[in-house]
Amino acid sequence: MTNSNTSEVEESVDSSKLSLSIWELAWPAILSNLLFSIIGIASIKIVGELGASAVASVTTGHRIFFALQAILMAISAGTTALVARSIGAKDPDEAAKITSASLWIGNSVAIILMLPCILFSREIASVFGLDEETTIQAGEFIRWLSYFNIAFAINMVLGAALRAAGDTKTPLWIGVITNLINLVLVYVLVYGKFGLPQMGVPGAAIANGLSFLVGAIILLILWRRHMLVIGIGGISSLTRARIKKLVDIGYPAGLEQFVFQAGFLAFLWLVAKYGTAAFAAYGIGVQILSMSFVVGFGFSIAGATLVGQHLGAKDPVGARRQGWRATRLAAISMVVLGAVIVVAASEIARFLIDDDEVVKLTVIFIYMLGISQPLMAIEFTLGGCLRGAGDTRFPLVATLVGLIGVRVGLAFLFMLMDLPVEYIYGALIADYVVKAVMLVRRFESGKWQHILADKEAPSDASKNHHSS
Repeated sequence: MTNSNTSEVEESVDSSKLSLSIWELAWPAILSNLLFSIIGIASIKIVGELGASAVASVTTGHRIFFALQAILMAISAGTTALVARSIGAKDPDEAAKITSASLWIGNSVAIILMLPCILFSREIASVFGLDEETTIQAGEFIRWLSYFNIAFAINMVLGAALRAAGDTKTPLWIGVITNLINLVLVYVLVYGKFGLPQMGVPGAAIANGLSFLVGAIILLILWRRHMLVIGIGGISSLTRARIKKLVDIGYPAGLEQFVFQAGFLAFLWLVAKYGTAAFAAYGIGVQILSMSFVVGFGFSIAGATLVGQHLGAKDPVGARRQGWRATRLAAISMVVLGAVIVVAASEIARFLIDDDEVVKLTVIFIYMLGISQPLMAIEFTLGGCLRGAGDTRFPLVATLVGLIGVRVGLAFLFMLMDLPVEYIYGALIADYVVKAVMLVRRFESGKWQHILADKEAPSDASKNHHSS
C-alpha cells in the first residue's frame, strides 16, 4: 500500500512539472503568434478598405509566397529536431553547429527562390484564374515580398533553433517589435501617409518584408554577440554528415510542405471558381480563426521541443507523456477560443469588410473551421511532436491522404456536382477528421521514438561525433 501511494505521489509531482514545462515553452509562442494574428487582422482591415479584390490579392500573394518557401520550412523542421536532440543530449556545441549549417543552407535556398518570384510573379499569381485586377495586384505583392527572402530565412532558422533549445521568449519579444513595425508600415504604405506615396497592396507586401528584415537584423546581432542560448558554429559546421542529417529529416517535411501548399493552392483554385467574394471570404475567415490556430502552433512548438529533448536524453516514456499532454492542452484551449470566435463571427467579419456577400460567406466558413478546432489541435500538436522526434515522413503521408485525397478530392467532386461554395468549405472538415485519426494512431504506436536512432548506426554516430 505504501509503495502504491509513493508511486502515485511521484506521478503527481512529475505530471505537474511536465505541465509547467509545456506551458513555459508554449505561452511565449502562443503570445507571439497571437500578436501576429491580431496584426494580420488589422492588416486585413486596412486592406479591406480597398475592397474585396484587394483582400483576395493579398490572400493569393501570401498563399503563393509561403508555398514557395516549402524548402525553407523543411530546413527549419530539420533544425528543430536536431537542435532539440542535441540539447537533450547535453551537447550545445553540436546544436550550434547544426544551427550554423542550417543558416547557410537556408540563405542559399532563399536566394534561389527569390529569382523566379521576382521575374515571373504575375504568371505565378495567375494560376488561380482570378480577374485581371486581382491577379496584377497579387503578382506585385509576391514580387515585393520576395526581395526579403533572405530575411525570412534567417527568422525561420534562428527562430526554430531557439525554440528547439527551449528559448521561446526571445522570438516573442522580437515578434512584438517586428509585428508592431509591420502594422504601422502597412497603414503608412497602403494609404500613403506622412508624405509617402500611396502604394495599395504592394505597400502591404513591403511592410511585411521590412518587418522580416528588422527581425533578422536583431537576431543576427544578438547571435553574433553570443547573447542567444544557441552558439555560433561557423562555416566549418557545414559538413557532409550534418547536411545529410538535415536532408534526411528535412526532405520529407519539405515534401509535406510542398504537398500542403499545393493542396491549399488547388483548394483555393476551386474556391476561386465561385468568384472574388468566396475567395475573399476564405482569406478573411482564416485570418479571424488564426486567433485560435496560434494556440495549436504554440503547443506544437512545445511538443516538438520537449519530445526531441526527451528522446535526446534517452527518455522515450517522458517524450510520449509530453506529447499527449501538449495535445490535450491544445485541444481544450482551441475549442474554447474557437467557440468565442464563432459566436462573434458576424460582427468580426462586418468590422473587417463592408460587403454583404463576403460577410455571409465568411461567417459560414468560420462555422466550418470552428467545428474543426479539436481536430486541428491534434494535427498541429501531434504533427509537431512527430517532427520533433525526426519522424517527418508520416505527417507527409497524412497530408497527402487528408488534404489532397479528401479535401481537394471532395471539393472537386462538389464543384462537378454544381453544389454551392459552402460545400467546398465543408470539405475541410473531412480532411481534418482523417488526419487526426492517422496522427493519433501513429503517435500511439511509438514507432516515432526510434526514427533518428535507426538512421544512425553506432559507427556513424561515433564518426559524426569526432568530425564535429
